Amino acid sequence: MDEAIRRHGGRPGDWIDLSTGINRRPYPLPPLSRGTWTALPTRADMASLSKSAAMAYGTAASVLPVAGAQAVIQMIPRLTAPGHARVLGPTYNEHAAALCAAGWTVEEVSSPVALAGADLAVIVNPNNPDGRTLTPDALLSLSSAVGRLVVDESFADPYPECSVARQAGTNGMIVLRSFGKFYGLAGIRLGFVLGAPGDIERLAAMAGPWPVSGAAIEIGRRALRDRRWAADTVQRLHDDADRMDSMAATTGWTLVGGTLLFRLYATPDAVRAQDDLAKAAIWSRAFPYSHTWLRLGLPGDETEWERLARALRG
Repeated sequence: MDEAIRRHGGRPGDWIDLSTGINRRPYPLPPLSRGTWTALPTRADMASLSKSAAMAYGTAASVLPVAGAQAVIQMIPRLTAPGHARVLGPTYNEHAAALCAAGWTVEEVSSPVALAGADLAVIVNPNNPDGRTLTPDALLSLSSAVGRLVVDESFADPYPECSVARQAGTNGMIVLRSFGKFYGLAGIRLGFVLGAPGDIERLAAMAGPWPVSGAAIEIGRRALRDRRWAADTVQRLHDDADRMDSMAATTGWTLVGGTLLFRLYATPDAVRAQDDLAKAAIWSRAFPYSHTWLRLGLPGDETEWERLARALRG
């Protein structure tokens, strides 16, 4: 939003931010106890949140809550001495950036088989921005062909059949999960890392004794246990993704891929399309490696949908 406002003006409240892939119809915030704000989280609080996450993700692996998936992306390069890393791309660029900053030699590859032999390999599954997915069997096979496999499942909540959360820790495989995207509460900064006990213990030491807030614990625990809300949200997102694709088709844009939290379209000129939407204070995501790709998250309430429809017609 800083970039949108710098280029096009306005205030944050004027904009519909569709650049992030964050659910714009978030989990309803429960009333929070006074102790949430006045007391430091205890080990029991953390353990309870980890248990809720393990149940939601269907895993028996060790689970560490962290201040968003981004926090652990920056810790993982320090688990071992720097070596040769390969990232399946194009994808979320912070993985390569964090590895480079920690002294790793980083190579972006375009095929899963090209990851073989790396000391550390990274796959975002489903991928950001094109939604490419690999099956759990394919990921498990890759985990035995590299020194360590990191699977970023930040957009996997609607796709449990694609997740390897259940196999986290196998061959040293580490799985990342984001809370804020699917639950639409990115501001509380909550995510999880799943893996073998030794790896999780080392990451916990890096994260420190209070890696997440009391509010994140209480809200996260409640939301992760609310499986009815999750199921209803997945169904609604299916309907919304179809609606978005139909609207985009009227402009002549072609669907490249995406997930139930964002859609990726081929446009004649992505930067021009981004600027045209910005005139209606709707922010989208263009990419430096493609002149045509434009990514849009899904609007929230009907007012946002109508505003997007008007912008696309214009």
